[in-house]
Amino acid sequence: MTYAEKAQIMDDRAMARAIARISHEIVERNQGTEHLVLVGIRKRGVPLAKRIQQNLKEYEGADVPLGVLDITLYRDDLQQIGPAPVVRSTQLPVDITGKIVVLVDDVLFTGRTVRAALDALIDFGRPMVIQLAVLVDRGHRELPIRADFVGKNLPTAQKEVVKVSVVEEDGFDAVSIGEVVQN
Repeated sequence: MTYAEKAQIMDDRAMARAIARISHEIVERNQGTEHLVLVGIRKRGVPLAKRIQQNLKEYEGADVPLGVLDITLYRDDLQQIGPAPVVRSTQLPVDITGKIVVLVDDVLFTGRTVRAALDALIDFGRPMVIQLAVLVDRGHRELPIRADFVGKNLPTAQKEVVKVSVVEEDGFDAVSIGEVVQN
């Protein structure tokens, strides 16, 4: 199976603008950065969270703690992934109890990844509030989950695929829409 791109939705400049807007919205919603903790969902949520962290440092002069969350063992489709899913570490630099935790991910689709992330986070403490920031919200929710901060709302067909590429993982920044084709 391969990915066949239909259209590029965002280039590097559009992604940077969206991340900057999300960063400003996080500060506005939370009236600053006090008690704030950013947590990126592996894989592409982590570099996006790092960019938000850098923006908050630049805009507010704040060193907001950044965590990395692996949700592999919390997924409801773990049996479908295969016999030996790759589990990576979760790193939370501070106790999240009583904190404002902003989960960061690349694409919000069915809501199942976020549900798994919520389950994983709660194992580490009881935050005051958990908010969700995503670069792209493509709809098609299967669970009652919504993002608090969205870079771009992108209506899609169920069979379409939204692909987020980040320099840190892919060598370039872009968001494209396409589909998976059988070879």
